[in-house]
Amino acid sequence: MLRENVNHLLFFLAVARERSFNRAAAQLSVSQSAPSHTVRQLEERMGMRLPTRTTRSVSTTPAGERLLQSLTPRFREIADEPIAITELRDKPAGTIRITAVDHAIGTHIWLKLTRVLRNYPDIHVEIITDIVAQRFDADVRLGQTVANGMIAVRIAPDEAFAVVGSPTYFQKCAKPMTPQDLTRQKCINLRLSTHGGNYLWEFQRGSEELRVRVDGQMTFNGIHQVLAAALEGYGWPTYLTC
Repeated sequence: MLRENVNHLLFFLAVARERSFNRAAAQLSVSQSAPSHTVRQLEERMGMRLPTRTTRSVSTTPAGERLLQSLTPRFREIADEPIAITELRDKPAGTIRITAVDHAIGTHIWLKLTRVLRNYPDIHVEIITDIVAQRFDADVRLGQTVANGMIAVRIAPDEAFAVVGSPTYFQKCAKPMTPQDLTRQKCINLRLSTHGGNYLWEFQRGSEELRVRVDGQMTFNGIHQVLAAALEGYGWPTYLTC
């Protein structure tokens, strides 16, 4: 029904502009009888005459003129909208929602975004650290695990962790000499959403790799909080060295 109503209005507009059924038919690439038949259906549905027909010309009635003036700008807007939309291809715009850990925001994302945003002021960016956020466009995480339906793209080289400690902690506990020694000391855990739990501390010497599960009083999901707790002497953290 909607398509039929729109077709009736398009035929009426062509007849009213051309002031001729034959010229309207040529413009619409239809048979000469189609405009007259279609406009008559519109008139029957509305219960009033729209164009006045004579042997020499076609003119609009007061009701037809009002309908012409009302429809013309609306159909012009519809015709112009695809052109306006195609201009977006050359002018990026819109909102991008990114979820990321604190370290990725400060070390990688922000540096790259500042270069882009200066050149494209119509791009808006939302950066959030909520790991359960919905409706996001990109998720920047540490690790190799990828959620179902997502595509992984590397944006930075591998980064190394270092085990560090504060002078306050050194005064209370002996310095660990091997990775296994850490299992007997207080450590500050880092919980990563991509690992489904606490991060296993990874050590490598040549081709030899070792993963150690540590324990402690504090667990965080952000690097900056881990470092702050370490400075207060709550244990050994692993910290990204970049």
